[in-house]
Amino acid sequence: MHPTTHRKIGWVSAGSIVVANMVGTGAFTTLGLQLQHIHSTWAILSLWVFGGVIALLGAVSYAELGARMPRSGGEYYYLSQIYHPLAGYLSGWISLTVGFTASIALSAMAMGAYLSEVVGTDARWIALAIIVLVSGIHSFHVEQSSRFQNIFTILKLALMVFLALACFVHSAPINGLAWSGPWLFELGTVPYAVALVFVVYAYSGWNAAAYITGEVRQPARNLPRALVGGALLVSVLYVLLQMGFLYQAGREALAGKIEVAQIAAVSVFGASGGQTVSLLIGLLLVSSISAMVWVGPRVSRAMAEDYPVWYFLARDNRHGVPVNAIWFQAAVSIFLLLSGSFEQVLTYSGFVLHLSTTAAVAGLFFLRRKDKGRRPPFASPFYPWAQIIFLLFSVWMLAFLLYDKPRESLLGLLNLAIGSVSYWWNKRYALPPVKGK
Repeated sequence: MHPTTHRKIGWVSAGSIVVANMVGTGAFTTLGLQLQHIHSTWAILSLWVFGGVIALLGAVSYAELGARMPRSGGEYYYLSQIYHPLAGYLSGWISLTVGFTASIALSAMAMGAYLSEVVGTDARWIALAIIVLVSGIHSFHVEQSSRFQNIFTILKLALMVFLALACFVHSAPINGLAWSGPWLFELGTVPYAVALVFVVYAYSGWNAAAYITGEVRQPARNLPRALVGGALLVSVLYVLLQMGFLYQAGREALAGKIEVAQIAAVSVFGASGGQTVSLLIGLLLVSSISAMVWVGPRVSRAMAEDYPVWYFLARDNRHGVPVNAIWFQAAVSIFLLLSGSFEQVLTYSGFVLHLSTTAAVAGLFFLRRKDKGRRPPFASPFYPWAQIIFLLFSVWMLAFLLYDKPRESLLGLLNLAIGSVSYWWNKRYALPPVKGK
């Protein structure tokens, strides 16, 4: 069991984790995928506005869930308490196998893509090295992790603001913002739906602080600040940043490209300046990888404390850091990095992750009914409409992914089936952990 006496963090550090988890590959990569089939600036920006609204609705829901159940573990703990231990186990299984591991792999891939041309090294070797390096940094002390995380998150936010302003201040050779012409019809097309799925992925991480609730001081007060404040800040920055990229580089230059920030930076600062900005973006993606390396093992540890088959992941160092879980997560991330393409990993992980968040938000209705008449430590604003809108969108997105990306979605469901077998095997055959070990 991990010690309970180590120092806890405040809402600023918790909010830093939210921001760092949200601002990752999506902010600097998905615009190019969207522009392959969507032409209107209004349609593009509506994607990012919708994504921000969904993130905020989810954040207020998780703020109440975390205040009601202040233990680390996120959906693993919520679903175990609300529905059944199997539901929580499957959520933990998702986190263990693809949740944080896939996100780490994706951020590392993006970092490798931005840095490979600058340093002249294969992108995958860069990605692999950064996973190992950041995992090592987080293997010592919570306070060291907090300082490292806060510094890189502040630097990344500063770079985002600077880049967005530079795109607008510097005169563009071709203004890529196309405000005229019809655009409403694009909202009902299949490409728009696919693009919305990618944008929702770009906003994923709005629930990050819920995974470390047990390490947050006064969670009923500080968790809502971290979740809602982080989601709101990132939503505003995302919309401004995409507008800046479009204004400066234009649709034709960005369509189909992953390194959209680099293309916009070259337009603003020239080839050498663009390389410098690309290097900075790549380096500051460390913040996203760092946040997930910090948060993910806390889910694994919570799961390991309850299920003997994973008990080796529950062992901490003397500072309460789950070192075994950190390196197990790193190994799975490296496997995904070496075995899949960017888009495959993105779609596969997005489907199964959204299953967990959908079930967690739905669980708030059960908790309210169970505790009718008793005010929770924090009550979600706009209840129940915030949750209803979130769930309607979530069900639509899951159904659409199953229809449009059946292979990746079915792989996600297959992963859940394997997790169910693991749960059954653990309950039937696994020996309980020896006390004191």
